[in-house]
Amino acid sequence: MRHAFLVTALVAGLLQVTLPGVRAQSLPSAAPETVGLSGERLARIAKVFGAEVDQGRLPGAVVAVARRGKLVYFEALGYQDKPAGKAMQKDSIFRVYSMTKPWTSVAAMMLVEDGRIQLPDPISKFLPAFKGQSVSVATANGATGQTTYDLVPAAREPTVQDLLRHTSGIAYDFVTRNAPVKDAYEKSDLKAVGVEIRDKLTAADFVERLARAPLASQPGTQWEYSLSTALLGRVVEAVSGKPLSKFLEERLFAPLGMTESGFLVPGDKAGRIAQPLLPHAFTMFDPTVPPANDLGGEGGMSTAMDYLRFCQMLLDGGKFGDARVLSRSTLALMTSDHLGARPSSPVGPGELLLGVPGYTFGLGFMVRTGAGIAGVPGSPGEYMWGGAGGTFFWVDPKEELAVVLMSQAPFASRVVHRRLVKQLVYAAIID
Repeated sequence: MRHAFLVTALVAGLLQVTLPGVRAQSLPSAAPETVGLSGERLARIAKVFGAEVDQGRLPGAVVAVARRGKLVYFEALGYQDKPAGKAMQKDSIFRVYSMTKPWTSVAAMMLVEDGRIQLPDPISKFLPAFKGQSVSVATANGATGQTTYDLVPAAREPTVQDLLRHTSGIAYDFVTRNAPVKDAYEKSDLKAVGVEIRDKLTAADFVERLARAPLASQPGTQWEYSLSTALLGRVVEAVSGKPLSKFLEERLFAPLGMTESGFLVPGDKAGRIAQPLLPHAFTMFDPTVPPANDLGGEGGMSTAMDYLRFCQMLLDGGKFGDARVLSRSTLALMTSDHLGARPSSPVGPGELLLGVPGYTFGLGFMVRTGAGIAGVPGSPGEYMWGGAGGTFFWVDPKEELAVVLMSQAPFASRVVHRRLVKQLVYAAIID
């Protein structure tokens, strides 16, 4: 009976996964023209990205496009493992790095909806080590051109909201220009894109070492991309009493049928892991090695279709099929502007992700502020993020679009490929 059911589902063109005790959800396929897209124009994605593969700028990619709840484009291009000559597959597994952040942000907002967290809560309410922190304040000498640093008390404690919008004063070792902060992170093995935090530090070690480091700015005063979401994962664990991976499995992955997402790839799926072109800018972690901690900002793995399910849930206002994981009002709050006039250091969200201005940041997502300014097509209110390994997604409520690009691309080319896929998808809109 199960074999017959699977054959029937495949013939019907439904991308469907059955979970024990959970009603299967599906994302039906449709011809692009039935939802206002041109199939001929969408075909340019394979042509353009195929050329990137041929010219050695991309190992391979999987691109999935949904509009109005229908899957209209789903293609695997190039190589899953180019040195081995292994072709990319639609179910290839990718290190999504910072595309883990939206999962963790959603997890935190679930606890807000449960009444167990409030956004203005100080981090120290849940992680006492973060009480009484100091801030490394830079002073530039115009005459000598030198910058000196002084440690001063934090004017206020960083909050859960600060973690969600990256205004906590916490930093990244590879982003921050605050020398004492960068030095403290490097000495404590707080190197996010390598293997140090994931493979070497337990959750308790991570919290203790990060709490010892000075903040790079006064909490709440500026946007700086950071380990904030990784620390948010520790808050989720402290409040829920569960490892982040278990909380996400129970509250997000299982309800949405995301059977290929998590923080560890089992050995029988190792042959599906996508590999980067070498040499690469940093050493990617081995997804088959059990992590020392569930790194909520950087440590996730997923497939294009799994992540598209997550995006469709966002687009549908917090639900996917029969499964509701967030309220529509909570999602509206998450995808609003939470920065206002706050400055960014050293660059803003749009410059970091796409190399263009015109974006602000919400609670876990970059959000477009208007139709102009940004040098890429899109709609006011669209939201997105990407990963250091080459992955990218965006959700456009106005156009009813959800798009996922999965690759393990060369570090320097990520911005170009993100802009490319946006251009090609929006050029296919014909209604």
